[in-house]
Amino acid sequence: MNFDRRTLLKSLTAISAFTMAGARFAFAATPGDRRLVVVILRGALDGLAAVPPHGDKDYAGIRGDLALQTSGTGALHDLDGFFGLHPAFTNLKGLYDAKQLIVFHNICSPYRDRSHFDGQNVLEAGGTSPHLLQDGWLNRALTPMGLTSGEGALAIAQTPPLMLSGKVQTASWMPAVMPTPDELFLNQVRALYANDPALKASLSSALALQASAQGAMDDPSSKNMQPGKGGAYGDLTPLFQGAGKLLAAPAGPRVATLEASGWDTHVAEGAADGQLARRLASLDAAIDAMRVAMGPDVWNKTAVVMATEFGRTVHPNGSGGTDHGTGGAAFLFGGAVAGGRVEAEWVGLGSGALKDGRDQPARTDLRALFKGVLAEQMAVPSGALETTVFPDSAAAPVIKGLIGT
Repeated sequence: MNFDRRTLLKSLTAISAFTMAGARFAFAATPGDRRLVVVILRGALDGLAAVPPHGDKDYAGIRGDLALQTSGTGALHDLDGFFGLHPAFTNLKGLYDAKQLIVFHNICSPYRDRSHFDGQNVLEAGGTSPHLLQDGWLNRALTPMGLTSGEGALAIAQTPPLMLSGKVQTASWMPAVMPTPDELFLNQVRALYANDPALKASLSSALALQASAQGAMDDPSSKNMQPGKGGAYGDLTPLFQGAGKLLAAPAGPRVATLEASGWDTHVAEGAADGQLARRLASLDAAIDAMRVAMGPDVWNKTAVVMATEFGRTVHPNGSGGTDHGTGGAAFLFGGAVAGGRVEAEWVGLGSGALKDGRDQPARTDLRALFKGVLAEQMAVPSGALETTVFPDSAAAPVIKGLIGT
């Protein structure tokens, strides 16, 4: 078979179903042995559904048909007598009981309008307003972490999100959707690139990433893996399970990003069951898949922070859903987390406490959470946090006490 360079590269990229961002990606030993995973929930998760404040006197009345019950079929998981978790979050409740989960409420980025596009930009760039910064806060944190260009950071996506994009080269990976190329094809590619040092190195690194990923997905323990609780895995599981296996590799990445969409519940949101409940169950099962795939040793060195661009309205709308809001919920979990609590500057759900008479007010800045995790989990110096990673963030002081010793 005769191939030119362009055809071969295009075919290899499509068949392997992974992408290379920048010139190369090579797994390498990185300072320390801790892992950090950031999960972006795109679409604005309803924080009052995910973390219902069932002890608030106004909760049941203001939420109406979206209110979760505290007993009987489909009852919420009580956490502390005031806050709970959605009944679909069975595995997250297990993490809370194991003191490996901290729940945050009334939390949001500095963004205060209602555009998904702009809200996600602020969430990922780490600025104070949309499009103020052109790279991502997590990418800016890689250098003070000691992760040099092309080493240690991976997006589980077709391409790295803005959060992981910037001066430090990173890579992305997705589970293969087409057959892996055979050895004859790969040998032809190797021969074509043999006399080009840059392309040869790029190909070698890419094939190493694909081999590591494929080995993880082919591991018998992955095929036989069962969820701890919460039912069958949903469509998020291959991504989270693959991330867990890659992060568990001794020379694998130390930082990873994952994305889950589908949280824009304007219509027929549902309470204990319905479209949101099904999506939450899928997320909950995928998180457990990642935990099991990592194994206890790596899980105990891992922190996962999960956030969305903004919350949703307190009152249901006329279509049985909720609209774009402000404050919402975020989560920090993992074996390295000093958890078992809810952090919330709670001001109630009465009309006088709501922003614009409709939203939860944002009492905590997401940047404060991100800064705390970077400082305690990945040893990012405070100077870098305040000047490089999150410029103009003095109003969001570092949250301390997030990570165990």
